[in-house]
Amino acid sequence: MGVKLGPAGVPLSCKGRTIVEGMDDIISLGLETMEVQTVRMVAPQHFEQYWQAGVLANKTDFEMNIHGPYYSELLGNRLERNRSLAKVEAALQAAKTINARHVTLHAGHYGEMSRGQEANEQVASVFKGIVQRIHDIWNDDEDEYPVFPWLKEGTASKIGVETSGRQELWGSLEEVLEVVNHVEGTIPVLNLAHIHARGHGRLRTSEDYGELFDQVRETIGTKQFYCHFSGIEHRMGNALHYTQIKKSDLNFEPLAEFLIEDGAWLDVTLISDSPLLEHDAMFMLQNIERARHRQLERKAREDRRKALAAQANITPEEMEAREAQISAARAKDALAKAEAAVAETKAVEKVEVEPEAAPEPAKKAAPKKKAAPKKKAASKKKEEDNSDLFAVEDEDDDLF
Repeated sequence: MGVKLGPAGVPLSCKGRTIVEGMDDIISLGLETMEVQTVRMVAPQHFEQYWQAGVLANKTDFEMNIHGPYYSELLGNRLERNRSLAKVEAALQAAKTINARHVTLHAGHYGEMSRGQEANEQVASVFKGIVQRIHDIWNDDEDEYPVFPWLKEGTASKIGVETSGRQELWGSLEEVLEVVNHVEGTIPVLNLAHIHARGHGRLRTSEDYGELFDQVRETIGTKQFYCHFSGIEHRMGNALHYTQIKKSDLNFEPLAEFLIEDGAWLDVTLISDSPLLEHDAMFMLQNIERARHRQLERKAREDRRKALAAQANITPEEMEAREAQISAARAKDALAKAEAAVAETKAVEKVEVEPEAAPEPAKKAAPKKKAAPKKKAASKKKEEDNSDLFAVEDEDDDLF
């Protein structure tokens, strides 16, 4: 199994904003691919850095991809269709310059058509012309363009038909698979966020992803997949806008589990459409590594169980049953110990909370009789002293 991860555009953390500098940062992060965004237009001044990116991709086996215009009207009238095909032509020329492996395109609104065979036939007819055009570009005057060695050594870019996330846009999973099944040189681009939103949140478990990839394999018989992944906010079967993965009900862990456990037959290129770009690409890489480690740990346990079963002369299933019994007994003991500890803690807290017995109040002693005030005695004594004083004075008077 091979899974290549990368962002849709130049990384947010890249100091320079050119494609080549973005490729350098992506490689340093341990990622292996990127998708160049030409969602509105391809400016001529960009072709110099496109060519530099193509040379670097050719030398390093770095997988380059490109996204064409978002606002296509391939189901519109002739004027609208030709206007959209002019933008597609610019994207195809850029794909040749950067040595892109995949060119992702949208069909756009249903326009005046309704869902069904007529709309699918119209889209298939347009994509047949696009496939023919990319082959003509790839093989145009090979000897005059020695600066594009990959034109001789490689194969033309594959034209990707992307699933849409809204009900009014052409591009349900079934519509995309029908067109791809009838147009050689095209591949389905599984935008998993769009499929999740259009299916009212259908991708929840690893089994859901397994059913999706099996449906694609059974319909068009491929083992190579080109996918977009991001968090998504959706309502009533319509995608509203991308979000970071952790803030969405579209989880990556089930997809990582499927890729590791049941996806050995897959060859997947996974592009991060998240607003966090390379950060969520790294988040996806970490989840894949965790799923791989869990698989290795489980395999190690199974090998150990088989070895112990052989030593005990029993089957691995019997050894697994013994391990389950031992594990259950340990869990029971641990639960009993935990309950005992909780009970002991509650008992201690109860003792600390209860107040101590209050001491009995002491008997009141009989009140002592107050001593008689000595004020009058003192006053009487004072009067006596005064009387003596006066008495002396009287004696003095008698002297004079």
